[in-house]
Amino acid sequence: MLFYNDYPLPLLGWGKLRNRFLPDKGKIMTQAIFKATIIAAAAVFFAIFVAVVVPPLIAQPDVVGAFAAGFVNPYASGYSSDVLACWVILAAWIAYEAKALGIRHGWICALLGIIPGVAVGFALYLLLRMRQLKAG
Repeated sequence: MLFYNDYPLPLLGWGKLRNRFLPDKGKIMTQAIFKATIIAAAAVFFAIFVAVVVPPLIAQPDVVGAFAAGFVNPYASGYSSDVLACWVILAAWIAYEAKALGIRHGWICALLGIIPGVAVGFALYLLLRMRQLKAG
């Protein structure tokens, strides 16, 4: 079996299809596409958060009850536990890179990981980190 950039290739009939559908590994995800993807994901999550969470929280501002509602059944508990673990991992990463790489203002991303959520805090941290590492 022949391989192209670790992709298995059939021996016959591959020709131009290989070049069209399997670009070099480094060209599959550009930095612009990466930034657009994480910004879009954070924006979509933020819009859903504002539409779904904020109105009931305004009607009944019981933050503890809202947090506890995330653990209302085993399925919700699993997802809520996953989100909390992801936030702890994000916060540890932010704290580590603040010392190891000198990434500044990561604490803001950790706070945004609590409200509105990890998706926003994580996406913002990736953008912040990219900008500061690029600047040197």
